Amino acid sequence: MPEKPLFGKYELGKLLGCGASAKVYHAREINNGQSVAIKMINKNNKDNIPNENIEREISILRQLRHPYIVKLYEVLATKSKIYFVMEYVKGGELFTKIADHGRFSEDLSRKYFQQLISALNYCHSRGIYHRDLKPENILIDENGDLKISDFGLSATTDQIQKFDGLLHTVCGSPAYVAPEILTIKGYDGAKTDIWSCGIILYVMIAGYLPFYDQNLMLMYKKIYKGEFKCPKWMSPDVIRILSRLLDTNPATRITIDEIIKDPWFRKGLKFIKFAGEEEDKYSLSSNCLNAFDLISFSQGLDISGLFKSNNPANDLERTVVEQSPESVIERVEEMAKKENFRLRKKKEWGIEMKVQNGKLTMSVDIYRLTERFVIVEVKREAGNGDLYTDLWRNKLKAVILGQQIAEIQDSGS
Repeated sequence: MPEKPLFGKYELGKLLGCGASAKVYHAREINNGQSVAIKMINKNNKDNIPNENIEREISILRQLRHPYIVKLYEVLATKSKIYFVMEYVKGGELFTKIADHGRFSEDLSRKYFQQLISALNYCHSRGIYHRDLKPENILIDENGDLKISDFGLSATTDQIQKFDGLLHTVCGSPAYVAPEILTIKGYDGAKTDIWSCGIILYVMIAGYLPFYDQNLMLMYKKIYKGEFKCPKWMSPDVIRILSRLLDTNPATRITIDEIIKDPWFRKGLKFIKFAGEEEDKYSLSSNCLNAFDLISFSQGLDISGLFKSNNPANDLERTVVEQSPESVIERVEEMAKKENFRLRKKKEWGIEMKVQNGKLTMSVDIYRLTERFVIVEVKREAGNGDLYTDLWRNKLKAVILGQQIAEIQDSGS
């Protein structure tokens, strides 16, 4: 930990949490003594977050000002690191609260659910879809109020495909992912967020997940079928709204407008605004812009240099296809033999390939999802990243997908 203040402005304190490529510290702003949280991303980490995810998260957080969403104050960067200076939420993760208490009362669960829906409605009205809602990404402040954090996997309306009006990137945490994300047909970001809210509500009241299996593929099958049981202590009204939230058909799944009108949801509802919230209260004013805001407002400036790294992350692609594992393996092997790649078969449905005398090592693994669908995972194990990207985009993707046009890329969870 550095002895002198970060950028001459912040004193770093204890480590609050860490992941594969980011660490979060408690810090104090020297000028006014304000506590902040600083998320530090190492650009040279081999498991680094994709650049586009970082840029998108900054852009999204800069737009959001809501009482139940963690605030981004500013972004700082050096040659090797990026720093998000954010609101410090003292109470910790919702996940920890649930783990400590076992489960919440129906009233407390409803309070958090009301706040979650308020924040989500605010995001959706601005064309922002979180896509990774889970108790680990929800914080509780000292007043006992909820704060949504970690917008690293979020999507905006400009990512929606024009040919079908849907999103196609597979992302999110397995236990909270909506069933339609597991298909090749695309999905509505708002609908998938609502599904995740349903899982969160269930976990708060029950104390455990509605769909769970140690085997990932078996858990996906349970989610795909949408069959779950409610414990005896759940009230009929909770079970009714959960059945609407966890409807496997996104077309009939409950909407936020319907949630807000639900009698169970509205019970004890206080001081929470939904449609038509006070824009001025939660929007950035001209006197609180930092350097990043000025850069992001200027269309002529390219800030991508902040995110470049000489040691890029291992690439990973996950694609869902409506084919048999055998047919996918057969086509990949045929392509590899034509290109004179060295092949080594792995257990089940898997292949390791070495390209251009070992300049690139990559793997292809296939997992059966349902009788009709399989997940194909392509990973760069070692070697030239540019060579991998060229091979994936220009050859391997077409071989795996055949004539299908759905490209579903993993965004680095």
